[in-house]
Amino acid sequence: MKKVFLLIAIVSISLAAMSQKGKVTSALSYIEQGTLDKAKDAIDQALVDEKSKDWPNTYFAKGKLCQAAYESDNAKYKAFYTDPLQEAYTSFEKAMELDPKGGIKKKIITNMIYNSLASNLFSQGSAKFEAKDYGGALKSFETQIKITESDKYAGVVDTGMYYNAGLAAVNSKKYNEAIKYFEKCAEMKYLGITPYYQIYESYLGIGDTTKAESVLTGLPKLFPDDKTITLQLIDLYLKSNKFEEAQKYIAVAKETDPNNYSLYYAAGIMYLNQLKFDQAITELSKSVELNPEVFDTQYGLGAAYINKAAEMFTKANDIMDVKQYSAAIDTANTVYAKALPYMEKAHSLNPDDIYSMRSLQELYYRLKQTDKYNAIKALLEAKDKK
Repeated sequence: MKKVFLLIAIVSISLAAMSQKGKVTSALSYIEQGTLDKAKDAIDQALVDEKSKDWPNTYFAKGKLCQAAYESDNAKYKAFYTDPLQEAYTSFEKAMELDPKGGIKKKIITNMIYNSLASNLFSQGSAKFEAKDYGGALKSFETQIKITESDKYAGVVDTGMYYNAGLAAVNSKKYNEAIKYFEKCAEMKYLGITPYYQIYESYLGIGDTTKAESVLTGLPKLFPDDKTITLQLIDLYLKSNKFEEAQKYIAVAKETDPNNYSLYYAAGIMYLNQLKFDQAITELSKSVELNPEVFDTQYGLGAAYINKAAEMFTKANDIMDVKQYSAAIDTANTVYAKALPYMEKAHSLNPDDIYSMRSLQELYYRLKQTDKYNAIKALLEAKDKK
């Protein structure tokens, strides 16, 4: 009798195990049929049962369910998991970890499951990026990268995924991660010079201007015919207040592009910031000559004349002789008058700019143009009331 009871016990245990594994098999069928709620119930039970919770197929089935939930149009199914694609990837990886014989891995490769999962992750990452969820986008793109770099992915690696991850990292202010991905793009020669500029901007993002500069100064050897490198160097030196270096590259840029008004504008503003008003006026006058329809240039030239005149007034106050003082004041007012047409043009180009309006108010007052003074004063008062 003891042998009979023992046999019955063994059969009972086997049947229990088969029962739980049968739930997993049923779950896979439910997934194929699209009844994901029944599939989830079966998998949830299998995941807590001692006889099936460590069975590789249990996690394989969960991975399939998670991916199907993401792809479903049913809001109820989509709500099964907070991040179904990440859950799917984790589940598939767990299934392969529990299957040393490699049956699950073979199934994933043969059925190109990781290919479809990588495609899903790209779609999810793109949607999150458009929604400005840059952290979520980065997570999706990073998982896509892990998948496509693995030996379970049956296809060609998409180099664009590294660039996507880099952009998501930049927008998440995770600059070190961004540098890593953009360096991969540069290594793969993806998009030419563009990844290098992204690396440069990322170094600026973490405040490392030395490395940012080294990236740019190394580019002429790699891209000898690219004129944008000089402009980027000018931008860097302007941001770093390295005016001598900036002027050097502006001079180089002028030689190859002498009609670029923005180069003269940049040089003029640098001189203006250094209180070198005559040099600023020369550069900004050339910029206005090349393109008279730019607010910033017109305003900058007007400001250069105003600041020069203000400095002349300050110096005039030190003159003790009445006639000499009066002559110095008249000369300063002449310089103020030179500012007027440029400030008026700036105001016409951007009528809502408060700074050009205040500059005009001061000029009209100094130059005793009462009607224009009253008109601009009324505009300013109306703005203050808003």
